[in-house]
Amino acid sequence: MDLAYIPSPSTGVIHLGPIPLRGYAFCIIIGVFVAVWLGNRRWIARGGKPGTVADIAVWAVPFGLVGGRLYHVITDYQLYFGEGRNWVDAFKIWEGGLGIWGAIALGAVGAWIGCRLRGIPLPAWADALAPGIALAQACGRWGNWFNQELYGRATDLPWALKISEGPNRVAGTYHPTFLYESLWCVGVALLVIWADRRFKLGHGRAFALYVAAYCVGRGWIEYMRVDEAHHILGVRLNVWTSIVVFLLAVTYLVLSAKLRPGREAIVEPDREPSGGSEPAAEAGSEPATAKAGAASAVKAGSEPEPATAKAGAGAVPKAGSEPAAKADAPKTGADAAPEAGATAEDKTTGGDEAAGAKAPEAKKL
Repeated sequence: MDLAYIPSPSTGVIHLGPIPLRGYAFCIIIGVFVAVWLGNRRWIARGGKPGTVADIAVWAVPFGLVGGRLYHVITDYQLYFGEGRNWVDAFKIWEGGLGIWGAIALGAVGAWIGCRLRGIPLPAWADALAPGIALAQACGRWGNWFNQELYGRATDLPWALKISEGPNRVAGTYHPTFLYESLWCVGVALLVIWADRRFKLGHGRAFALYVAAYCVGRGWIEYMRVDEAHHILGVRLNVWTSIVVFLLAVTYLVLSAKLRPGREAIVEPDREPSGGSEPAAEAGSEPATAKAGAASAVKAGSEPEPATAKAGAGAVPKAGSEPAAKADAPKTGADAAPEAGATAEDKTTGGDEAAGAKAPEAKKL
């Protein structure tokens, strides 16, 4: 007699009038919101702009859903294209069946498109999203509980999952592999957050750590499941996939740390449109001002000297010499009055007499 167990819901859908609310879809939607919320916080902490994560998620999520469904249908094609099967069921995503491998692979393609449009590096965006993706998986696994699917071997443990009689399932108590994976994903998210703070992971290494850690848990959890699956050398296909993806993630983690150590200094450059040539002038305003100041200082001090030298040499002023006299006008005090008078006298006497009259008056003062 079972003293304790985890009950399964009697139905995976609740109808609000003509609108069906499916538990599986509800868990997926919650997971997406959690991933975007946490990813946005991490992205801002890395120097990014608010809203960028959501903008790129608009590309990544649809691609991920399509990829996850494709992987499931391809690896379990007998469920949809075998004898007595209806191929239309392959499109009924609300009935369950999303492969995380396909979701991550094709979701990365969508994220790459979104990152290209925003001009930001995909690895940095993936690092910010990594723990959020793990938490999204933790939420999504509860959709399997609503559908009474993907459970493990029979057991009488206190936390066993009670499964009712239904299509392709036998009533009994089984290992709640959905719960095991959900808890594992929460642990992966915490691991990535801790490692990222401790080691300042960058250039996609936080995402690689998430992938590697998830594969470790998925390997042993997959080994416990009893649902129909393809086998290679007596081992379930998803176990082999976990091994291969784990090795790839660890390889990337090691090589990336050697080739590109540290973390990105800038994750999102300013892409706001600039107003013509003003930003360029502002960017170089200090050097330009310094040069202009130096040049003006040289000109201000050098131009009067040649004029004075010519005047002292007894050069005859030409018709264009008046501006030179005006250039000397800003002098203050007693020096300014004689020059003003000399200029007036130049107009009446003109020529050499003006030049000669200037000197005695300056001496008398």
